[in-house]
Amino acid sequence: MTNPTEHALPANSMVESHEGDFGCSVMDLRKLMELRSSDGINQINVHYGGVMNLCSRLKTDPVEGLSGNPADLEKRKQVFGQNFIPPKKPKTFLELVWEALQDVTLIILEIAAIISLVLSFYRPPGEENKQCGLPVSSPEDEGEAEAGWIEGAAILFSVIIVVLVTAFNDWSKEKQFRGLQNRIEKEQKFSVIRNGHIIQLPVAEIVVGDIAQIKYGDLLPADGILIQGNDLKIDESSLTGESDHVKKSLERDPMLLSGTHVMEGSGRMVVTAVGINSQTGIIFTLLGASEGEEEEKKKKAKTQDGVALEIQPLNSQEGIDNEEKEKKAAKLPKKEKSVLQGKLTRLAVQIGKAGLIMSAITVLILILYFVIDNFVIRRRPWLSECTPIYIQYFVKFFIIGITVLVVAVPEGLPLAVTISLAYSVKKMMKDNNLVRHLDACETMGNATAICSDKTGTLTMNRMTVVQAYIGDTHYHQIPSPDTLMPKVLDLIVNGISINSAYTSKILPPEKEGGLPRQVGNKTECALLGFVTDLKQDYHAVRNEVPEEKLYKVYTFNSVRKSMSTVIEKPSGGYRMYSKGASEIILRKCNRILDKKGEVMPFKNKDRDEMVRTVIEPMASEGLRTICIAYRDFNDGEPTWDNENEILTELTCIAVVGIEDPVRPEVPEAIAKCKRAGITVRMVTGDNINTARAIATKCGIVTPGDDFLCLEGKEFNRLIRNEKGEVEQEKLDKIWPKLRVLARSSPTDKHTLVKGIIDSTVGEQRQVVAVTGDGTNDGPALKKADVGFAMGIAGTDVAKEASDIILTDDNFTSIVKAVMWGRNVYDSISKFLQFQLTVNVVAVIVAFTGACITQDSPLKAVQMLWVNLIMDTFASLALATEPPTESLLKRRPYGRNKPLISRTMMKNILGHAVYQLTVIFFLVFAGEKFFDIDSGRKAPLHSPPSQHYTIIFNTFVLMQLFNEINSRKIHGERNVFAGIFRNLIFCAVVLGTFISQILIVEFGGKPFSCTKLTLSQWFWCLFIGIGELLWGQIISTIPTQSLKFLKEAGHGTTKEEITKDAEGLDEIDHAEMELRRGQILWFRGLNRIQTQIDVINTFQTGASFKGVLKRQTMGQHLDVKHVPSSSYVTVAPVTSPPTTSVPAAVSSPTLGNQSGQSIP
Repeated sequence: MTNPTEHALPANSMVESHEGDFGCSVMDLRKLMELRSSDGINQINVHYGGVMNLCSRLKTDPVEGLSGNPADLEKRKQVFGQNFIPPKKPKTFLELVWEALQDVTLIILEIAAIISLVLSFYRPPGEENKQCGLPVSSPEDEGEAEAGWIEGAAILFSVIIVVLVTAFNDWSKEKQFRGLQNRIEKEQKFSVIRNGHIIQLPVAEIVVGDIAQIKYGDLLPADGILIQGNDLKIDESSLTGESDHVKKSLERDPMLLSGTHVMEGSGRMVVTAVGINSQTGIIFTLLGASEGEEEEKKKKAKTQDGVALEIQPLNSQEGIDNEEKEKKAAKLPKKEKSVLQGKLTRLAVQIGKAGLIMSAITVLILILYFVIDNFVIRRRPWLSECTPIYIQYFVKFFIIGITVLVVAVPEGLPLAVTISLAYSVKKMMKDNNLVRHLDACETMGNATAICSDKTGTLTMNRMTVVQAYIGDTHYHQIPSPDTLMPKVLDLIVNGISINSAYTSKILPPEKEGGLPRQVGNKTECALLGFVTDLKQDYHAVRNEVPEEKLYKVYTFNSVRKSMSTVIEKPSGGYRMYSKGASEIILRKCNRILDKKGEVMPFKNKDRDEMVRTVIEPMASEGLRTICIAYRDFNDGEPTWDNENEILTELTCIAVVGIEDPVRPEVPEAIAKCKRAGITVRMVTGDNINTARAIATKCGIVTPGDDFLCLEGKEFNRLIRNEKGEVEQEKLDKIWPKLRVLARSSPTDKHTLVKGIIDSTVGEQRQVVAVTGDGTNDGPALKKADVGFAMGIAGTDVAKEASDIILTDDNFTSIVKAVMWGRNVYDSISKFLQFQLTVNVVAVIVAFTGACITQDSPLKAVQMLWVNLIMDTFASLALATEPPTESLLKRRPYGRNKPLISRTMMKNILGHAVYQLTVIFFLVFAGEKFFDIDSGRKAPLHSPPSQHYTIIFNTFVLMQLFNEINSRKIHGERNVFAGIFRNLIFCAVVLGTFISQILIVEFGGKPFSCTKLTLSQWFWCLFIGIGELLWGQIISTIPTQSLKFLKEAGHGTTKEEITKDAEGLDEIDHAEMELRRGQILWFRGLNRIQTQIDVINTFQTGASFKGVLKRQTMGQHLDVKHVPSSSYVTVAPVTSPPTTSVPAAVSSPTLGNQSGQSIP
């Protein structure tokens, strides 16, 4: 047997030996699954003698399934492979080290350090020193001069540490990512029949020959052939790119492929190919072959997503048609991913530019001063033998310049974002939020609106029938079976048992005295429970009419809002049972059963009467009303495909009221949302009265409020023009007051979400979160800023479209997500406040020091240490603050609020003033104050002075105490509140302090430090603690009075993108910022500054690689032309190709408050 994929089969040698055991080989089945529709049917019939015969060849029973015998399952795995697609090899540690070395700033530092090292070994003869104009060193300095190499070596050493830390973080991130991936994959289970029982099996356990139950909303885990199906429609776009749903039936097309979505109907299939032999697996294997190209694409993909790798979909399906997806991506508008990323990118670029300019000026001034002083003022000739010495001076100046840049560029920013997000995501798991896309967690903190489903999210999704209307009588409790006519009772029992998915059933409780377990569709379970309450047995009916005997099934979907099943009557003819939303089914009824079970005419006025007296009273108590009806076809077989003619002239049997109690914790959670400035809207398919009643119980609407409750039809009438197009102005009049949207279709949900997001009314743009569980909620979940899918009730399709999965389906978990999101935002602000104070001070000190004393008071290695504590450790300490309830007491920040508020700006500048005053006092008067030798104007290679050591020590201690100040950003006085809840913070502060003592006392030459006396240490400490007192003074100054302070780090305003942006594929905010100037010149520098830098952060923190690279916090928007308008649109990723409202990117420069939109 030739096997083209020798490598793909785990146990190829065994394939031959086992071939006798099964009537077909892996290759036969693979070839079979490559056929479509009629070709497939012919092959099955001709080659295998039909589907049933194929089942017997695979030694499986189409009704009972496999026996589940472990030896048999093991054998199947060996012969046909496992249902598992091996992931790509992760990068090795060395590859990650190499990647970390690519950082431009690190490369510049390495080169400078090497030049400095080489030159330090060059010893010119002593007498020439005089001619070169350098002070002659005394004999005791000789030993020190010998140690000139130390500085270069120390810089190289610190670069190595940075690289190792970065690589280690990337490696651990990769590991964490894979862990999450595995967890998501393990979560996915599938219904399989083994030994006659339906069990939920992890997808990886499925083997060839299994009989799988498929139903609406499933994502198929393996290839198979349909054995029995009802009204089955599949979305095969992930494999074929065709968006039309494909009808599957035994007669026309029974081939089902892995990775495709069931959009309607249900059925059973026999699994014929799994893992790498399935259609998805084959494509993956092909993709693996072109791994090199794939790597490139992956790299692009990683850096594009602002914060990090998108955590892959539930199963690795999505990697499939990368080319396909990329073509589509070109057409789809991009989602402006994370609000925070945009603001940070902008800020980083602005700071980076300033730092770059400062460092360039510093180097220029130092060189010019040296040249003018030596060759112009002192009129010395340039001697060739002095050249190496001069170069040594120039290299020293260059290193000082780079140091200024290193300190200026806030490379800790991406790190802080990453650490904060990674930490939150881990903790959110405990709060029942499984975050699939990292930045969703931060976006959630800005949410201003939540559009929630009713069933299961706000209610318990534990439905029970509590009222019924049967034969002219409205029963407020379940009637006893004796009061009903046997004929009517029979119709009710059959109408419910047969006309509901056979996967829905009621099982005995798990614990003694518990409630029976409801499996499958909860509404159907309520009806089956009603049958049981009537002392009848639905199992008996189902055994009598097994699924194979059902003649035709019209499954429930969001358009029909009803389900009907046709069976053949023993006496000839057909009977159809229907059930569905009462107002929809009653419109199709023209007869009704009376008390005696006789059929009576049912006219329009009777229907209106019934709506008024039965349905509205039930609905106003918050009950869902379901109508059960039937119709007989006695004269010949009708055309079943003509639904409109089939689903009319029904006879109403009964209307039942189903109660789904509100979750007890929901009203409190909604009250919290209101306090936090978040509007909750309920979007449901239920009757408007039911919806309003539940909304009142939850507290979404309170009596006396000015709010709207609309039905889908009315909503559409109000927002669409004569042509049926949605008009934003009309929508803007409605959504601010809308609280309940009832009888809504998935399209209505999508329209509402899109309308709210695109709206420009109100003082800030809305950030919308949406919950969804059904297949058809996909578009709304994708369109929303944050999509929540239900972990329990949600379909695979919904989970795939979502950003966060609620593992307990509970609304309160959404409120927790809001709290975590706000916490991330505040953590970043805390870090920014701390980091910018250090940046401002360090840059000014290095710059002025260099200009006045020709040497930076803080040496390169010291700066690297400061950079390490302020970036890496501080981001760890400040980014891991746990959230508190008080976060929910303020309004959301919204998209346009600047990252750095006035209060924060006040703190940054206030502390900078204190620190600069202290440092300059010490530099110029410190030696007199402490009565020690001056460290200014020291010759090259001179030993470290106590003077400069005190300056370095004081500087670090001031940063340490300011780190405690930075814990509060809203001007609170008590900066110690809750400090012991954050152990990481305490550990970092203590650790830094101890390291500082070691560096000063034992750091010696590499750190340019010398030992200090106890009294000098106390002075340093005293000045440091002064930071805390100064912080109290600053917080007494009212921010309102400081009108001159500007905010910084604005979000995007809605304003046209400049013309020069047209035609570009993507615009990153950073580029836009730079576009103002000479873009080409800056682009090169942009690389340097944002290749954020030296201590690429001694660890690029939970360093998600995506975060750190050039795009640091790159938020890319796709800019495309929309044919119908002259605008350039910037619209959100992964949203369906709807027309996007022209938005645009503008980047106010630092301190320019251009919040207003320009039409």
